Amino acid sequence: MAIPAVETPARRAQLIRIETDRRLGHEWDEWDGRPLPHGGDFSATPRVFFGFASITLLVTFGALAALLFLLAPRVGQLHASAPWWLWAVWGAAAGLAVLWFGLLLISHYARFNLLPERLLERGPFLQLMNLTSYVARVFGRRDRVEHAAIDVYNALALRRGRRLGRGELLVLIPRCLSKGALDGVLDIAGRYDVPVFVATRGQLARRAIRERRPRAVVAVACERDMTTGLRDVAGKLPVLGLTMRLPNGPCRDAELDLDVMEKWVKSWVG
Repeated sequence: MAIPAVETPARRAQLIRIETDRRLGHEWDEWDGRPLPHGGDFSATPRVFFGFASITLLVTFGALAALLFLLAPRVGQLHASAPWWLWAVWGAAAGLAVLWFGLLLISHYARFNLLPERLLERGPFLQLMNLTSYVARVFGRRDRVEHAAIDVYNALALRRGRRLGRGELLVLIPRCLSKGALDGVLDIAGRYDVPVFVATRGQLARRAIRERRPRAVVAVACERDMTTGLRDVAGKLPVLGLTMRLPNGPCRDAELDLDVMEKWVKSWVG
């Protein structure tokens, strides 16, 4: 007599909750409770980021030029050639910035990274992304510009072709995921044996990284928290940042693309 097959229950990832001091979602403290534009979906093409990044570079070096123009007479009193040297430094810095930005553009659109990660997505790019976010706020385009910047960062990071061993990847998620999204994340993490941390604030998320010592992180957050998190962490270890949709406003029942998450996890540990 045949023995009936016993269905093995699907593995689910270990879920660890951590409390931290910098509250995730604090970037939305000014939210007035009204529905977010486009149902909380801030998707934007990379051109949006590159356009605002160009403005950021122009504003930055323009402000430095104005400052040098004002200080030149006083500096010239100390040494006659001092203003010339200051302008030479300004010109060299501006030239290097233009060259680097051109290499960034080519790297993104040619789909081939022309610089090592410390000189590209895990280096100057993080500073440019942060400065561009401030400029975008002036125009009321912060979330769309940040979304585009994160997409550019992810595209550059994925091309590194990094491969990880068992236990070397960590998934960080916020507490505001919908039940369906949370279940989906746990199912994916369980299939690939990846631990999942729910971070309610920022600093202990970094502490969890220090204690677990992963070689890479897949993080889930809204555009605002993701920009801050990448600035804090991505310079120290590789990170992929998956942004969320906020159909019910920030910090509540957020949704994410589970197919993208599984693709990322599989590409690193699969």
